[in-house]
Parts: sequence; structure tokens; C-alpha cells
Amino acid sequence: MNKYYSMAVDEGTKAASIQIYGDITSFPWSESDVSSFNLSKEIEGLDVNTIEVYINSYGGEVSEGLAIYNSLKRHKAKIKTVCDGFACSIASVIFMAGDERVMSNASLLMIHNAWTYTAGNANDLRKAAEDLEVITQASIHAYMESVTISEEELKNLLDHESWLSANDALEKGFVTSVVGETKSDKVSQSAKRSVLNFVKAALEKEDAATDDEPEEPKKPEEEPGDKQEEEDDKEKEEDDKVTESKQRLNSFFHAILK
Repeated sequence: MNKYYSMAVDEGTKAASIQIYGDITSFPWSESDVSSFNLSKEIEGLDVNTIEVYINSYGGEVSEGLAIYNSLKRHKAKIKTVCDGFACSIASVIFMAGDERVMSNASLLMIHNAWTYTAGNANDLRKAAEDLEVITQASIHAYMESVTISEEELKNLLDHESWLSANDALEKGFVTSVVGETKSDKVSQSAKRSVLNFVKAALEKEDAATDDEPEEPKKPEEEPGDKQEEEDDKEKEEDDKVTESKQRLNSFFHAILK
């Protein structure tokens, strides 16, 4: 009998590795297709402390993917999911089963609303649309357990069939880490942020000090009007220069953090 996934168990380290490379379907047409029935049974029978799941899949049947997702979530082991290439559609939901979720800069997530082929009269089509909304909600629950964005923002991403890079996914909470970032990259980013925070604090302190300074009492009008107007213009020019300097500093430090 052909298996539509691969699994390896290391009894010494009490760790298991699962590879899901292919379409997630209940009809295993090829050796790359994954059937949740056999996979879920093997997951439940694993006596291990850690399970690593490597995914490269365009997705497949929602019912199959949800079964695999729930089998992983129920297991007592620590789950680590790794997006090796694409984790699209329901494969991205399986990816969300990980306590630790890892992508590289050369991998992508794709999320969208559930869809189907259907035929029938107007009532049938309306019923199919309503059913799809309920089916999509199951995936939304899986995403919302981990993401850091609002449900409204998540639904907007689903509506637009969104492709997420590793950094986008990290920012939104779909992943917990991105591999391939060097130590020097992390140090550089940390240094840039430290400088930016320092400059911001200095600017805020300067603004606060300026606000607290009492206004100088106006001198009696002993000087000609032209001279007073000249001093006002000079003071305004100095204020404009300070404002411009602050804006340029903020723009510069924001630019280097991109």
C-alpha cells in the first residue's frame, strides 16, 4: 500500500518527523497526496515528546486539513511546523498547528476563503455560498489562536487571497521565527532601533523643555517697529530650522530601519 506522506521516528530522542509534500485529499491519486485518515491514526499513535512537520503543499480538502490540524493540536508532544516551500490554503491551517512555526525567506504562505465547484438552481447556489462562509470560519478560528492581527484584518486578507512572505507572516503572528537571518543582521537591526529610540527620546525631551520654559515678558515698545519685525522674522526662521532638523532626523532613522 502506498503512503501519501512520510514519517520517521527516533526512539532515542523521542522525536518524530512528518513530511507533507503534496495535495491534501481523501482521494490519493498519486504518491504525493496526503490522506488524513492514515496520517491522523499514525499521529495519535506516536509516543514522542516532539513532532516536526515539514510542509510544501498547495492545499486541498478543508475537511482533510482540519482533521490533520486537530490531530496535531490534540497530541501531547511539542509541535514544530516548518514551511519548506508553499503552505497554501488548508495547508496553511495545518501549519498553524505548531507551537513553533518556522519559515525561511524563501518560503510563502497563502491564505484565502474556502471555495468549491457547485451546480444547481439559485437556491442551491445561495446555500453553497452560505456553507462556504461557515467552512471558512473554522479556518479563521485556527488562525486566530496565534495571529496578532484583528479578526477584521484577517478576514480582509482572506477576501483578497493573500500571499505572505516570511517577514509579513512574522509581523502578523502567523510564524514564530524566520530562519536564515544572520546574527549580524539581528545586531544591526537592534543597533538601528537603539539609535532611533535615543533620538526620539532626545527630541521629546527637547520639546518638553521648550513647552515648560516661561515666556519672556514683552519689553516696552522702545524700538522702532521695523527692528521688532526683523527680530520676529529671525526667531521664526530659527524655529523653522529646528523643525526641519527634527523632521530630517526622524525620516533618516525611519529609512534605515526599513
